Amino acid sequence: MAILFKAIDQSNYKICAKLAVEEDQKLFVAPNWYSLLEANYEANRKPFAIYYDEEMVGFIMFSFLPSDSDYSIDSWWIERFMIDEKHQQKGYGTQSLLQAIDYFKAHFDQSELRISAEPENKVAITLYERHGFEKTGETVGNETVLLLVLH
Repeated sequence: MAILFKAIDQSNYKICAKLAVEEDQKLFVAPNWYSLLEANYEANRKPFAIYYDEEMVGFIMFSFLPSDSDYSIDSWWIERFMIDEKHQQKGYGTQSLLQAIDYFKAHFDQSELRISAEPENKVAITLYERHGFEKTGETVGNETVLLLVLH
């Protein structure tokens, strides 16, 4: 049994849109329906449903942000990352982050990957740091930027 990333299409977008984080986490990540809307109109966004076996447990979206965006450096990001409230505390977040790093290395010819988190989201920041992301001292919006340098 493993974590898989699957394209979001007509067969699964409604399930994805209904996934939600716990109430006290809602300020930490945009709703999936909004991310899917962005991805539909912006080619630089690559959304995926996160599955554990045959069940959708979360959502992730890679995004390229050009230097004229909210961040001043052309860069690739894990812009959205969430595990549904019913599937948290099962290790899916850690497995999904590791899968995301591997996927990015295999499909994108880039040496850096960024992610951000609200400063109060200590659980997420700890997860990211545990897997090689380091705080840059920068912010995007009001979020802490973390960088993973890939070898």
